[in-house]
Amino acid sequence: MNKLKCLLTGALLAWSALAVHAADDNATTKTNITYKTTAQGPLRLDLHYPEAPRTNARYPLVLYTHGGGWSAGNKSIGNEGPKRMIVTALNARGFCVASVDYRLCTKDGSIVVKDCVTDSKDALRYLAKNARPLSLDANHAFTFGDSAGGHIAQMLLLAPPEAFPGDPALANAGFQVVAGVSWYGPCDFEKEDLFSRDGEPVKQDRFAGRMLRGSETPEEKIAVTREMSPVNYLKSNRPPLLMLQGDQDKTIPVAHARYMKERAEAVQAPVEIIIVKNASHGWKQAGGPLDPSLEEIIRKTADFMERNLGRSAK
Repeated sequence: MNKLKCLLTGALLAWSALAVHAADDNATTKTNITYKTTAQGPLRLDLHYPEAPRTNARYPLVLYTHGGGWSAGNKSIGNEGPKRMIVTALNARGFCVASVDYRLCTKDGSIVVKDCVTDSKDALRYLAKNARPLSLDANHAFTFGDSAGGHIAQMLLLAPPEAFPGDPALANAGFQVVAGVSWYGPCDFEKEDLFSRDGEPVKQDRFAGRMLRGSETPEEKIAVTREMSPVNYLKSNRPPLLMLQGDQDKTIPVAHARYMKERAEAVQAPVEIIIVKNASHGWKQAGGPLDPSLEEIIRKTADFMERNLGRSAK
């Protein structure tokens, strides 16, 4: 019975992709595609194409995961600001950008950060399974996100493809993530001093309530923290990662990028970092103009992805 249910669910998801794709063949954006249904309701994504999808076209895919501390935010790109700028820049390079919703963390611990990662992974699996009707190239998938979404982007990039299994109907999807970009996303939750503000001692773990369900033993708490830390997935054969971090960021301090680079060099993992001067969280200016500028941040992000287009994942 469970096998039949999975088959039916998979068929419905595939039909959903076909139906949305056929709804407006001249659109460059296809919105509110349901990729998964949970006990909390359906989860949806939007596809931002570089042009109205052509028959038999295969656009490289960038999966965008939004910020908001894993407890707020949504898939909306908006009409202006850094998110709209990067989508426009990636579209100009021929990429299709998928912006996804995921379940948000709750105070009672029923939804935690791992669920956010699992949902986002399922979005990637869904897009891979429906790559043909959606005109996507599942063998050239990229991850990208800002803040909490930057953390998720790192997790999807560095953790093995089979990690964080979710909806059985989406299992065994074939895809290759070839590179990823994190804007001011954290890399390690176990090393608390990375969250120190201006060298002050860290008084509390700000994100424990979003990672733990509340019933974990001390040992289990450590295990969860390590599982959710992208730095622990670094290996020499992992796809390239670019981290951009502001030197005045008090929410996710610049120490995260520097520590990720240090750990990457120790295992010969391909990680690049760009430290943006006078930048606080969200690329807000702090003490002077951004250096590199916001326009340059956008260009460097798009350049990195385009540079890795010809790369094959190992």
